[in-house]
Amino acid sequence: MLPKQHKFTSPTDFSRTIKRGRRAGSRTVVVHLNEPDAGATPAHQGGPRVGLIVSKAVGNAVLRHRTSRRLRHVLASLFDALPPTVDIVVRALPASGGASSADLERDLRKALRRLGALHE
Repeated sequence: MLPKQHKFTSPTDFSRTIKRGRRAGSRTVVVHLNEPDAGATPAHQGGPRVGLIVSKAVGNAVLRHRTSRRLRHVLASLFDALPPTVDIVVRALPASGGASSADLERDLRKALRRLGALHE
């Protein structure tokens, strides 16, 4: 489970990130990234915030929950390498249901690098 400071708290957070942010995709995930404007004060403190979208297209409930847990674990390991003010929505694609944790991590890193958010 992610700490509260790293989770979206309302559906508005999801829609704002998806509509205003940039996106990059891979075989298993699509990542939406919203960064605040340069002069604006960040809407949140304490690190990046994330939201997950894992639809029924991924599989049955067991598979969806397993995929969500894997994605949360991978994202938690990346928090130190991400800017503290970004909002991220990760949408799992159907291929993510059969992917290993290593595959999910590789695809997430690849998408975040394309968006210029991952500072390794």
